[in-house]
Amino acid sequence: MCRFVLYMGPEITLDMLTTRPAHSLINQSFQSRLREEPLNGDGFGIAWYVPELSLEPALFRSIQPAWNNVNLRHLARVCRSQVILAHVRAATSGSGVSEVNCHPFIADRFAFMHNGSVAGFVKNKRRLMQQLTDETHATIQGTTDSEYLFARFRDHFATSDHSDDTQRMAAALTDTILETARLTAETETGDMPSHHSSLNLAVTDGISAVVSRFSSGDTDSPSLYTTIGTHCVCENGMCRMAACGDCQSAVLVASEPLNDDAGWNRVSHNQLLLIHPDASVETRPIVPEGNQTISPDLENADEESASERHLT
Repeated sequence: MCRFVLYMGPEITLDMLTTRPAHSLINQSFQSRLREEPLNGDGFGIAWYVPELSLEPALFRSIQPAWNNVNLRHLARVCRSQVILAHVRAATSGSGVSEVNCHPFIADRFAFMHNGSVAGFVKNKRRLMQQLTDETHATIQGTTDSEYLFARFRDHFATSDHSDDTQRMAAALTDTILETARLTAETETGDMPSHHSSLNLAVTDGISAVVSRFSSGDTDSPSLYTTIGTHCVCENGMCRMAACGDCQSAVLVASEPLNDDAGWNRVSHNQLLLIHPDASVETRPIVPEGNQTISPDLENADEESASERHLT
């Protein structure tokens, strides 16, 4: 199970997410708190936007473990952005460790990352790939279910009739999630029904973003937290979101809290977060086909749940 973080708000350096927080993404790469297997050492990646230079995001990825990459530390302390995605990877069995399989993925103005798995992906890969247009299919370079999801999101985005780009992204991501859950629900893989996909997805165009916490079955989805404020600050070794009453102009979404600050809130199961250009956050439910619901016991379970321990 991977770990990721997304930031939108006033400009910060990349190290305020990757190296400086008490439980930074680099720390999560070797000592995840909310996974039984604490290592996420199959590569990492960062995408960030510099709109005065390009509408397309910059991208740095490597198959090295994040904790062992000196270049990441040097790059992160001098690069600044208002929109940042960072990801450390624990490769799904069979997907392979290579740079093209590392997240985030980028295409045109979009950046995308995934925590979880499309269950039965290898068994269903041909059928799933047939859903793609020729244009997005031609862009796939790696072997991951995540890159397939990103391609399918772009297909749905291209055909959406929403005039507002945030709503358009939300509709496209929802369509991708529900379609994938439906297509994989018909087969089984090992002892786990293949429709138990875990789809914590994050996508941005550099202006707004959409993030999901979703599981298509009756198992809990991977952990996801958010914190909001006016800006992100690092003081005396503590990086946190500064607050100003009800004011908000910055948001952090992460698989695990980056620190022990009380401002982190757990995102509910099967929820979509819409982060608008002003960094305001809107939440809405993702309703699986057949109106499946997770049991209250699972929703209130400790984060290190059975699904968190066994999905890879």
